[in-house]
Amino acid sequence: MSRITTPFTRESTADEVIADANLSGRRAVVTGGASGIGVETARALAAAGAEVTLAVRNLEAGRQAAAGISAKTGNPGVFVAPLELADRASVAAFAASWEGPLHLLINNAGVMAEPLNRTPEGWEHQFATNHLGHFGLALGLHPALAAAGNARIVSVSSSAHLRSGIVFDDIHFENRPYDEWSAYGQSKTANVLFAVEATKRWAPDGITANALMPGGIRTALQRHQDPEANPWLKEIFDNYPWKTVEQGAATSVLLAVSPLLAGVGGRYFEDCNEALPHAPGDEGGNVPGASGDGVAAHALDPEAATRLWDISLEMLDR
Repeated sequence: MSRITTPFTRESTADEVIADANLSGRRAVVTGGASGIGVETARALAAAGAEVTLAVRNLEAGRQAAAGISAKTGNPGVFVAPLELADRASVAAFAASWEGPLHLLINNAGVMAEPLNRTPEGWEHQFATNHLGHFGLALGLHPALAAAGNARIVSVSSSAHLRSGIVFDDIHFENRPYDEWSAYGQSKTANVLFAVEATKRWAPDGITANALMPGGIRTALQRHQDPEANPWLKEIFDNYPWKTVEQGAATSVLLAVSPLLAGVGGRYFEDCNEALPHAPGDEGGNVPGASGDGVAAHALDPEAATRLWDISLEMLDR
């Protein structure tokens, strides 16, 4: 497979990558669409004519975001629906309520490097939210995605996937010390492996999936980090070349609309181009939000992707 490159770079914005797209008649779901790069992704898609549903935890914030998007774009087709990714009932309810085809599923929502938190099932919360919630959502929406004929799934991962593959013997930190960054990295690896396996299983239905690293963007995603209490983080926060939200959403939007991605899936992108393999010894991925670090072999491993899919089905009783 040849590497996919585009004219766009880390400085490109969502508006620039979507400038020539016409999404009239297409329908999109953006999880976490009320803030950060999620709302900018939704705005760009709506500006190109798509009907967009913001799948959010906070309905009031979602309604405000939807109203703002409609006002900016002139597109009245921006809707809001409740979704708590760590709650299986909420995920199932969202999928059951969906009617008609779905062309774009943007798995954008997530939590990062939070203190140990468990769901009622005992699942580690980052894995439950970032992977299992989106996995269950995609399964529930599969009929709608298949009905679209040429649907795309876009999963927001991170260079933090370099920190950890899937620790299949102890995914939920039941028998090893909890480390928030390892847990986050594992969940972000899962996002890439999902794209690999979903494309393998669902390409005959016209569904492809890709994953991406958006870059470092100052958003509420960093709410669990206190740089003043951590010299390592403070150095990063003070000196890292952060992207704007508009730049951070660009790679998500590119994967959603670019004709270069027609029929292409199971890949990982950063800065609007397919990532190169990660070079051993280049530990830039240990910097939260760093980009340009490439993709780890463990995130594209087809055997790990199949194993993760099967284990995830078992966890969700599917």
